Amino acid sequence: MTTRIGIAGVTGRMGQLLVEEVRAAGAEVSGGLGRSAAKPTGVMAYKDIASLAAASDVVIDFTNAATAQDFAAAMAASGKGWVLGTSGLSAADEAAVAKAAEHIPVVYASNFSAGVNLVLALAERMGAALPADAYDAEIVEMHHRQKVDAPSGTAIGMGRAVAKGRGVSLDDVIESGRHGHTGARKTGAIGFAALRGGQVVGEHTLIFAAGTEHIVLTHRAFDRRAFATGAVRAALWVAGREAGLRSMMDVLGM
Repeated sequence: MTTRIGIAGVTGRMGQLLVEEVRAAGAEVSGGLGRSAAKPTGVMAYKDIASLAAASDVVIDFTNAATAQDFAAAMAASGKGWVLGTSGLSAADEAAVAKAAEHIPVVYASNFSAGVNLVLALAERMGAALPADAYDAEIVEMHHRQKVDAPSGTAIGMGRAVAKGRGVSLDDVIESGRHGHTGARKTGAIGFAALRGGQVVGEHTLIFAAGTEHIVLTHRAFDRRAFATGAVRAALWVAGREAGLRSMMDVLGM
């Protein structure tokens, strides 16, 4: 039976790519939900997330952090799968996503690129292998000038991977947006720098800096299609599964 995939955010940057990738994968685009002022091209338009979910087996959601809690409640009530790629979620937003996952299968990822997820796996191993008192971890990311959240979701994912490897919580060691007289760098901190300009799809660099060596791990995305392909792969994987919160690592079998 053909999987019916709905797209929330169909009129955004990722929307048309997702439509193309769903069809290329042999699945059905059940419809789309976009900004009220914009009409999706070539797909059935739905007025809200609940009606889109009712017409779908799984919904891919690349919208805005402001919708996360309302969408989580609606998706949980629908009983359908949810692939969430929206960035900039707060702790309360993520708690709402986790609560929804008690009722439906959810794949929530900061990035759906296979390459990025391999980098995240390496980041965790490097965090475990390189002692925090000897190797300072810094993350630098750059995106297009329209991006509204910083650091990016992928950068936060990198930081969480390093922190997990070190057995700490990122919230306890994060240093982001340094400015002015900040004092000396704290031992064990994980630092972030966010650059914005032009139309950069996404660049992320993780640096481990010691007194005797630097180790640098970089991922550059040149086409958003890599994210769309991964999100569709996640949608096909999660459709019909039991409730629970998964990541792209689960989809990739890592």
